[in-house]
Amino acid sequence: MASFILITGASSGFGAATAKLFASKGYGLVLMARRKDKLEDLVQDLSEHIEAHILVADVRDEEVVRSAINSLPEHVKTSLSILVNNAGLAVGKGPIDSGLIEDWDRMIDTNVKGLLYVSRAVIPLLKANNKGHIINIASIAGKEVYPGGNVYCATKHAVDALSRAMRIDLINHNIKVSNLAPGAAETEFSIVRFKGNEAQAKSVYDGYSPLVAQDIAETLWFMCSRPEHVNVNDITLMASAQASAAVFAEKE
Repeated sequence: MASFILITGASSGFGAATAKLFASKGYGLVLMARRKDKLEDLVQDLSEHIEAHILVADVRDEEVVRSAINSLPEHVKTSLSILVNNAGLAVGKGPIDSGLIEDWDRMIDTNVKGLLYVSRAVIPLLKANNKGHIINIASIAGKEVYPGGNVYCATKHAVDALSRAMRIDLINHNIKVSNLAPGAAETEFSIVRFKGNEAQAKSVYDGYSPLVAQDIAETLWFMCSRPEHVNVNDITLMASAQASAAVFAEKE
């Protein structure tokens, strides 16, 4: 029976690319996101030989998350081996004293509490299977801070810390924990951050080649395909033109 991977934020970007790559490697899929239509389109594009389950849920809602994961068929629960905590977002960018409370709540509830809710629901399944691998998608914003990033950076610093803490807590249960911290990547990230302003979002990537979703998916595959005795604790992945969170090569 195939092993299963559960991916949050699976409807687009890193999550969708990861689903496609792992499906091509023979994994069964459990895909969680808010947008049912996007998940259905994704599953339709996959091989008919891949078993895929859609969980329509907002990771900010603990009860919905718990119910969705509990609803999985028993054979999926006993074959679940990888959790990718990918759901996350930035909303707004500016000085902390002019930040919007609703933006802060959305980032904290998604990036930190959502990761906790999903992990709390999935970890007992991995413990029962006596094996597993959790990969938390953090950010370069979890390694550094940059102007206007304040609360988003704080949430991703929390993800970085939680990855280290989870590794300690789960070491005796044969569960690996990894942290993946991408730099600038062209997905829906900036569209969401700038609330649909496409011109502002596009300007973020002007003059250089950023990471793309496939880069993240391939890195996740590398992390998950190491031998049983090897755990990749932490990877920071950057575009060649990005030296730090806020330093990029000069435009030609």
